[in-house]
Amino acid sequence: MTDNGDALHLTGGIPLGGTVKIRGSKNAVPKLMVAALLTEEPVLIQNISQIVDTRLVTELLEVLGCTTAQPVDGRLRIEARDVHTAATRDLEYFHVRSRIPVLTCAPLLHRTGHAEVWKPGGCSIGERPVDLHLEVLRAFGAMSERTDTGFKLTAEVGGLKGAVVELKYPSVGATEQFLLGAVVAAGDSELRNAATEPEIIDLISMLQRMGALITVQPGRVIQVTGVSRLRGVSHTAIPDRLEAASWASLALATDGRITVRGVRQADLGTYLNVYRRAGGEFDFSSDGNEVTFWREKSMPRPLVVETDVHPGFMTDWQSPMITALTQADGVTVLHETVHENRLAYGKALQALGAQMQVFTECLGRTPCRFGSRNHQHSAVVVGPTKLQGTNVHVPDLRAGFSYVLAALAAQGDSTVTGVSLLDRGYENFREKLICVGAKLR
Repeated sequence: MTDNGDALHLTGGIPLGGTVKIRGSKNAVPKLMVAALLTEEPVLIQNISQIVDTRLVTELLEVLGCTTAQPVDGRLRIEARDVHTAATRDLEYFHVRSRIPVLTCAPLLHRTGHAEVWKPGGCSIGERPVDLHLEVLRAFGAMSERTDTGFKLTAEVGGLKGAVVELKYPSVGATEQFLLGAVVAAGDSELRNAATEPEIIDLISMLQRMGALITVQPGRVIQVTGVSRLRGVSHTAIPDRLEAASWASLALATDGRITVRGVRQADLGTYLNVYRRAGGEFDFSSDGNEVTFWREKSMPRPLVVETDVHPGFMTDWQSPMITALTQADGVTVLHETVHENRLAYGKALQALGAQMQVFTECLGRTPCRFGSRNHQHSAVVVGPTKLQGTNVHVPDLRAGFSYVLAALAAQGDSTVTGVSLLDRGYENFREKLICVGAKLR
């Protein structure tokens, strides 16, 4: 079925059907785990997925002095009573593997007075600069010193000061850094042009239950009054809207019928509209916890897709959707505005037979920040194309699922290598593929 866990041998060309269950959001749970650094009392996070990113952050917290209990049935207990900074070799290990460690800076400055910012790792989807994180931390009063690997930061223990920050772009990471610092900074803080994704709201909900004072105002403004102490909490993470959309796109591409359990309709609103316009259809259970996706038309409809920050169409949704739209009857146009290197999967689609061409120009309603920087961030896909199985290699997490999706929509056999990347964001994805009828050799 697999080759050392890093290759899938797939037979495509058949409609897929079955049921999969999703758990806590990959983009929410690690940040909730980092928030546990802000209190000495126990924190219980529920509905977590057993994925690589969760295990990596668990190891990071233990290196920083936390005690954790082995996750059981989607529950993880964290106690950050004796927090300290990590050795350089440990910092390097975690920072080159994920962008999550940079979010420990505000809590560590509050608890220990020391933190380090490294160039973040994770998927190869763009530069991911740390300048916005540094801007936030310096506004709170942190002093920075450049090093060979990034920056060393210092502050008085418990000495962060309230600040007003305006982001030049509504960055999710910078907004999370602001929240993790502002809730314990002395006085009032305000963030303008903040990100407002559901994962941000989930973090705010947990921090409020820990005793934080946070108000989300209209116009992307977040106001925070710092408190001297946060308490422990039991919090259930929101479901992974990215994984839910991935299975929906698989149903659309293969003309299948896939049911996803453990969802929230409100988090999928923008995706559901695009899915229906693309010729897909869906039906929710009465409690809204389960949704079934299928293709209503004989083939998908072509679309103009433009990614954007929430409440726009998510960048993580676009590669599975565009892959499905290779089967649409007509021309699909994509404009990626969030990450500058999210179209690497186009070469694999071309190898499978898709007619996809990428461009450096903005092919959307308005020019974006990548339009003058020579990044290939727009694409035109002409369909329908009869995909044929071949060998492809996964470059990043979301593109990885798209490669699997394309292979299952293609006629014949394909080998997809590098699929261990999918373990970062999809819990038991091989078993789930089998559950929906995929042929894995």
